[in-house]
Amino acid sequence: MALSTLKSSTNGGKPSDVAIIVPSKPNALTVTYADLAKEVSSFQSKLAAIGITKGSAVSIATVNSYEFIVSFLASAWQRGVAAPLNPNYKQDEFEFYIEDVKSAVVLVPKGAYEAGAPAVKAAKRFNAAIAECYWDAGKGGVALDMKELGQLEGKGRKEVLEPQDEDIALVLHTSGTTSRPKVVPLTHRNLTRTMANIKATYELTPADSTMLVMPLFHVHGLLCGLLSPLYSGSSVIVPPKFSASDFWKDFSTYKANWYTAVPTIHQILLRNPPPNPKPAIRFIRSCSSPLSPSVFKQLEETYNAPVLEAYAMTEAAHQMTSNPLPSKGKRKPGSVGIGQGVEVKILREEDGEEVPQGQEGEICIKGSNVTKGYLNNPSANASAFHEKGNAGFFRTGDQGKKDEDGYVIITGRIKELINKGGEKISPIELDNLIARHPAVQEAVCFAVPDDMYGQDVGLAIVLKPGQKLGDKELKAWVAERVAKFKVPKKVYFTDVMPKTATGKIQRRIVAEEMMKMAKSQL
Repeated sequence: MALSTLKSSTNGGKPSDVAIIVPSKPNALTVTYADLAKEVSSFQSKLAAIGITKGSAVSIATVNSYEFIVSFLASAWQRGVAAPLNPNYKQDEFEFYIEDVKSAVVLVPKGAYEAGAPAVKAAKRFNAAIAECYWDAGKGGVALDMKELGQLEGKGRKEVLEPQDEDIALVLHTSGTTSRPKVVPLTHRNLTRTMANIKATYELTPADSTMLVMPLFHVHGLLCGLLSPLYSGSSVIVPPKFSASDFWKDFSTYKANWYTAVPTIHQILLRNPPPNPKPAIRFIRSCSSPLSPSVFKQLEETYNAPVLEAYAMTEAAHQMTSNPLPSKGKRKPGSVGIGQGVEVKILREEDGEEVPQGQEGEICIKGSNVTKGYLNNPSANASAFHEKGNAGFFRTGDQGKKDEDGYVIITGRIKELINKGGEKISPIELDNLIARHPAVQEAVCFAVPDDMYGQDVGLAIVLKPGQKLGDKELKAWVAERVAKFKVPKKVYFTDVMPKTATGKIQRRIVAEEMMKMAKSQL
């Protein structure tokens, strides 16, 4: 099944149902499914006219917007390869990604060309075509305003195509926490499988409406925040960025009944007054980073809604597991739930054999949503899938176990486990414990070098506003609750926890920043 299914099928909805709402003053842009299909088909023709065809990489460097949605879908329908980029990248970052995917065209916002925006300069360097892409209210459509044809010069008009299941529809890069970012190709089949899985997990229907708060250049926002609701015939509210001050106002005004976000966004919302009256929220989904049990509890108590933590990664076209809706089973704080249309096994690293239930091993998955391998990276592909034991299972790199009900509990990234003299310490376990301290807002544990043990436990802490806490006091509190060898050796207090553009905490980056901060204070 290809993304072109959205041309005619809204899974129970009608063409006149609202697909997209873009909040704006004085009037919101409201788009029906019929209007969306017509707009995407029109934009697909515009892409074909400039020479975009099968395999052409279309880099999209715009904020969350109607034009992003239209250009993404049109690129995929035309058998092109959509390559969304963070619009806040610097020029050298744009250059890396544009060169890596060999972009045929780079789409930028209105005014970016004349302003010499970083994405424009990067595109020029690699002779990619440049076009401004924006909603033209006067003409009532999404404009494709060509500025430079670049490598498309002389290519001529191409025919309008129909995508195939195994066409690559999307490429995204891994975060590159331990190596050069790898290119993850996702086919139409990969994407539509995840869309169907998410629809089934949360029983999405045309009666639902969601607030899109995650960026569309990230698989979380693109698959769960946008494409799965569209596949379900739901409505999607698309502000240009997340705003805590506008969130609940828009949520209530446009009658949203669920949202998905990273824990950082949940915590930001919790630091603001809850809406009054509270809207009827069917569920709150959390994904892309571990959700501490304390934040889980606070969310449920504050918003009177079930919180469903899920587990996902780019290589799986997002979702792999999730806690179920209350009507379908129990939800467990500290667990990412059960497989959702995906086979999940806990395997031994060395031979790919499944470990007994309750024992730790590497979380591995298999399903038609999973990429078949990284682009142009045979060495990474050789180690990404098990070749013996449970052959064909993708290795997530996460350590975890299944509890007595088969729910998956992640205990840490295998490469991020703290090895203190042979004792393996899970940083996530310590994160969740320390986050329960009444003065702590955020806690991230990581390995620090140690002359005696090789590694010891480092801890970065953000305190709640107005709270005071010393490192000795904190260590004593931790020592009362865990074995002595798990007590942090070094505690770093910071006002802001380093995060990625999507709000995800990467331990390596946190550790590097804390070390730099400590050196600067010497």
